Amino acid sequence: MSQGADTAKAIVLVSGGLDSATCLAIAKDQGYECFALSFDYGQRHQAELVAAQQVAQSLGAKAHKVIKLGLGDIGGSALTDTAIDVPTSPTEGIPVTYVPARNTVFLSLALGWAEVLEAYNIFIGVNAVDYSGYPDCRPEFIKAFETMANLATKAGVQGNHFQIHTPLIDLSKAEIIQQGTRLGVNYGLTVSCYAASEDGRACGECDSCRLRAAGFTAAGIPDPTNYL
Repeated sequence: MSQGADTAKAIVLVSGGLDSATCLAIAKDQGYECFALSFDYGQRHQAELVAAQQVAQSLGAKAHKVIKLGLGDIGGSALTDTAIDVPTSPTEGIPVTYVPARNTVFLSLALGWAEVLEAYNIFIGVNAVDYSGYPDCRPEFIKAFETMANLATKAGVQGNHFQIHTPLIDLSKAEIIQQGTRLGVNYGLTVSCYAASEDGRACGECDSCRLRAAGFTAAGIPDPTNYL
């Protein structure tokens, strides 16, 4: 822990999905006082925000804030523009489910709240192993953002070092599920599907559903996902 105290504060980005729930459990297990942050950014469904609230509560977050954004106003993604279909089979290159600049925006707002709370640790559940090819999930991006965070803030200039934690970045989906299970994550509360119904049932066909299902199979753990 960068501050060396078991009461150090951390901002944890919580989407309501499997990875972010595990990330919150890890931060809590490491002794941080966790402040969960979610975004209503114009995504296709609200089920993941309901899941985020349940996950934050079940894992004992100190607070849970939801910030409303209008990323749907710029479109460009199947997750924010209903005119673009969510793909149900693997595609080449960066998929249409990539949301332009999403993690940059999310981390920037997390940084702002972190500075207000004097919480110099930010956790994000990005993964560079079992992922869809998103450029803002790569270690290079995280390293660059951390450098920027310490250049662009009053806290950073005054000598308080911000650290971006990515505890899942080198783990397979199965390893993430196994670790979260050991830490008591209730994956039945989580919603990972790109095209979930409003009551949180998963399509079972999108890239996120396929990765999730394969992860449970490889981990040897029953899949609690509620499918359509």
